[in-house]
Amino acid sequence: RVGIRCLGSIVPVSHPPDFPLENEPILSYKKGSPERAELEKVLDKMSSECEEVPLVIGDEEIKTDLCRHQVMPHNHKEVVAKYYWATPELVKKAINVAVKAQREWEKWPIEKRLEMWLRIADLMATKYRQQLNASTMIGQSKTVIQAEIDSAAELIDFFKMHAYFVKESLKYQPISPTQQILNSMRYRGMDGFVAAVSPFNFTAIGGNLSYTPALMGNAVLWKPSDTALLSNWWIFKICREAGVPSGVVNFVPCEGPVFGDIITSSPHLSGLNFTGSVPTFNRLWAQIGQNLPKYRNYPKLVGECGGKNYHFIHSSADVESVVYGTIRSAFEFNGQKCSACSRMYVPESLWGKIKDGLLALRQKLTIGDIRDFTVFTGAVIDAVAFKRISGYIEYAKKSPNLKILGGGGYDDSYCLFRRGYFIEPTIVQSKDPKEKLMTEEIFGPVLTIYVYKDCDLDETVKLVETSTPYALTGAIFAQDEKWAKQALEDFKYTAGNFYVNDKSTGSVVGQQPFGGSRMSGTNDKAGGPHYALRWASPQSIKETFEPLREYDYPYMRC
Repeated sequence: RVGIRCLGSIVPVSHPPDFPLENEPILSYKKGSPERAELEKVLDKMSSECEEVPLVIGDEEIKTDLCRHQVMPHNHKEVVAKYYWATPELVKKAINVAVKAQREWEKWPIEKRLEMWLRIADLMATKYRQQLNASTMIGQSKTVIQAEIDSAAELIDFFKMHAYFVKESLKYQPISPTQQILNSMRYRGMDGFVAAVSPFNFTAIGGNLSYTPALMGNAVLWKPSDTALLSNWWIFKICREAGVPSGVVNFVPCEGPVFGDIITSSPHLSGLNFTGSVPTFNRLWAQIGQNLPKYRNYPKLVGECGGKNYHFIHSSADVESVVYGTIRSAFEFNGQKCSACSRMYVPESLWGKIKDGLLALRQKLTIGDIRDFTVFTGAVIDAVAFKRISGYIEYAKKSPNLKILGGGGYDDSYCLFRRGYFIEPTIVQSKDPKEKLMTEEIFGPVLTIYVYKDCDLDETVKLVETSTPYALTGAIFAQDEKWAKQALEDFKYTAGNFYVNDKSTGSVVGQQPFGGSRMSGTNDKAGGPHYALRWASPQSIKETFEPLREYDYPYMRC
């Protein structure tokens, strides 16, 4: 029949490479191991150098008059990177470059993009693993194991697993009920650019915030944290070596308010991928709201913010598990993980044993230069953090409701042996469950404990939810299964990541997708199957192979 289409579908069918879903192994770095020998060599070299880090907009490397320096937190007289802030004009230039690059990048078949992401992961796992670790250690004062977990394993997992989830999502196609039509779905990049604003505390987050939107066909302006500049620069260089085209991700260090003002006033803003403080995210969200009439699209907003994460101890808990889990959660990386335990609720019946265990273990924790592999933790990130955290410690020393049980010392002086932003792991007991050390985010090595009467269990459970505006991570410790099941319901909205008989830190990509709700963020669960699709603009397509030949319906005919 004339007019009946005999051709096949015009929609390209994706055939992505098949690869397994598996986490990157974490290396041990034991004495005599090859990975330790290689890391020590890279650490020595990197510690003796100051890397110059330019802005990169498109294929242009730029240096401005706004020169800045990143220092070692554990030795703040040593500079690890010299970098440059973008001017407002350069941020606008980066937007124009990104918008232009996006249309060409989005045309790349998804198969090619997935193959590139696997190539990036391979480079990170092999050729550049120790450069990523060393730059994270000296720039962010992470110990070797904390760097390996973050800048190697987690970063690699973000690239591999988000690629895997995208591959799997392509298998879904809408129902086509007859042979006369074919329904399909394709995932486009968003029209415009994505702004990625990343934090200092996880190198992997920098890579995820900037490159996962790019995987979906977007172009990105990446503003890395000033205090994670060196490690983030290594990510950018690796991705560039792997073949990510110029302009797809633009490396734009910048003063925060300047960057925020420019990106939120651009009509081309299509998304914001953010990890940082609540006030900063609130300000950006408000600016976007004020500028809505300017935009070509409603920008997608994804944010992960603060937390006041808890360990809640039931009288049936295993004490040893509580002690070891709490020490790690509260004091690894100086409590600067988004998920670190900062408040703890302990029943009176177990307090003696738990107190003795925590204080005995706290005594063993060593702090110092992370190039000494025997230290438990390094320094806090910078002078601003040092001042904020030490301010809470001074408050605790003066408050009649608070008692420092262990720690409480801090020193940022420049002397022969200690010349970093060092703060002792500090344990505080509070008489008042609503004291500010129990309710406000500190983001440092300060753990505050409220001891409750066993008969007040139910009332204390309610305090967990009502004491703070956050809902990021939380953990319960209990051997009483009946109570634990009830707690699962009682604590449902207190945490986006909830742990049973385990510490509140340590989420693994693909195992515990991460994110919180309430003032802790938009809970989009990085490391899970839905996250990458947040950065797509899906298009439904219907193809009809037999043309319509009538306008009316059978019931209308005589």
